[in-house]
Amino acid sequence: MRVLMGGAGAGIRRAVRFRFGGRFAVPFRFIRAEEARARRAAFGMDLQWFAAEDEGRTEEPSEYKIRKAREEGRVAKSQELVGALVLLLPAIAILVLSPYLLRTCVSMIRFFFSRAAELDPTRDGIIMEAFLNYFVRLVLPIVSVSLAAAVFSNVVQTGFLFTTKPLTPDFSRIVPRFGQFFQRIFSGEGLFNFIKSILKLVIIGAVAFFLIRSRIKELANLQRWDLWSSVTMIASLAIRLLVFCALLLLALSIPDYMFQRWRYRESLKMSREEVKEERKQYEGDPQIRNRILQRMREQMRSNMMVNVPRADVVVTNPTHFAVALEYNTQIMHAPRVTAKGADEMARRIREIARDNGVPVVENKPLARALYAETEVGDTIPVAYYEVVAMVLSSVMSLNEKRRRAEQAGA
Repeated sequence: MRVLMGGAGAGIRRAVRFRFGGRFAVPFRFIRAEEARARRAAFGMDLQWFAAEDEGRTEEPSEYKIRKAREEGRVAKSQELVGALVLLLPAIAILVLSPYLLRTCVSMIRFFFSRAAELDPTRDGIIMEAFLNYFVRLVLPIVSVSLAAAVFSNVVQTGFLFTTKPLTPDFSRIVPRFGQFFQRIFSGEGLFNFIKSILKLVIIGAVAFFLIRSRIKELANLQRWDLWSSVTMIASLAIRLLVFCALLLLALSIPDYMFQRWRYRESLKMSREEVKEERKQYEGDPQIRNRILQRMREQMRSNMMVNVPRADVVVTNPTHFAVALEYNTQIMHAPRVTAKGADEMARRIREIARDNGVPVVENKPLARALYAETEVGDTIPVAYYEVVAMVLSSVMSLNEKRRRAEQAGA
């Protein structure tokens, strides 16, 4: 590849910010890597049982569809995670606040027993006041922790979201639909939920069995213990049962959350017809867009020679073809063709480029390909990203050497 430089003092105005592989990495917004295969290994069953491809929905959901679903309250959320945290955090709160709760219970019992023969519930309002006072002191801390756990577990999964759409009455939901009901039960999702329910029963049963078996001798001899020892032993056993079950259910909720996210994404997938309709609705009719694009191309062709001085590089054949490329990282996701020509037009493009200090690079295959496959105003095809990156990189390197030589000569 031979590089022919124009007049001094110009050069590439914007740095080349893309590289590929070990040498170059592309920031252009082109094809995303597929993620579905990596998720499939996280579960013990083939997620194709739940895939939307079977229904003809093969395209990834658009940002608009995801945003609309979120506004309607349709988000990826695991109820198992909510339930596990609502069980775990209040259990820990009871464990931490147990001395306070015990003192409050003793005070309440002492208050009512000491006044049992003095107060009349039908006339003395102090009884209701005392009841409400003790009730709030006992219940409010646990209820507050439970409410905080519920809010936290939802915010962690969905972010801050407030919508009244799910509360809107929908009378179509009360119409019996036995076909959908049985289809949901015997579908892959129904099988997953069934296995999940069985696992929860096994976890709770196993924890209860092993904890009770570890204290079976003490439980068998409770009638010989005093009241305080019996209460503390039963309370500690109950708290341990709650905490252990909550921790195991929390571990179970992690794969469930991953599955719900995958299932949510699958439910939003679109068919190709839906993608076309959405693009037509929000980007206009394709025929109108093509006409507008054609007008823009015609206008750019008429102003081609004006655009050449703004180009970053001109790729030549060297005599038959010339293609001017511009890359502005602020507004372009890939280099764009600003001018192109053959024979006499190519000669004029080269002359204007040299007169304005635009680098001229000789690359016969690239010049032919860009001239044949692109129009003025088009971005370069993805297939040529790497070679164009190398061209711009070499031009930038030569410009930097020239600048340093000029500074040294001065």
